[in-house]
Amino acid sequence: MKKTMLLLSVVFLLLPFLVKAQHKASDQMDSFNWGIISMVKFRQVSPTEIYPVYDETVMRFDNRAFELEGYMIPLKGGRKQNRFLLSNLPINQCAFCGKNGNPIMVLINLDRPVDFTFKTVKVKGTLKLDNKNMAVDMPVSLENASLDL
Repeated sequence: MKKTMLLLSVVFLLLPFLVKAQHKASDQMDSFNWGIISMVKFRQVSPTEIYPVYDETVMRFDNRAFELEGYMIPLKGGRKQNRFLLSNLPINQCAFCGKNGNPIMVLINLDRPVDFTFKTVKVKGTLKLDNKNMAVDMPVSLENASLDL
């Protein structure tokens, strides 16, 4: 049992060095709207409190129709999803790939469930910018959203 645990520990420690990136640079979604989302900055108040900082440019889009194309990151298991995160990078991106850490993700609240996919999806909805603690909830979301099929 101890040998198995030791072997697993060594494998997990070496895994980042053994595995190559799971995506191509061309997989990253870049658009004007993702540029707006990437302008959201964060201020850490304590280890458990991280709040968004929205500048004037970002605030102009609050409570307005907004569209994003990206990858579904499920929040719960199952084929049908009506609440998930949308990322500009694929779900199989490793933590050490990309530019400057993990990209900001947007919470999507769909008006009806859709099938999960690893392909990109286009989502339209109302952009909501809240001053929620990011350590607890997502401050950027698309409400009453639908997939653009």
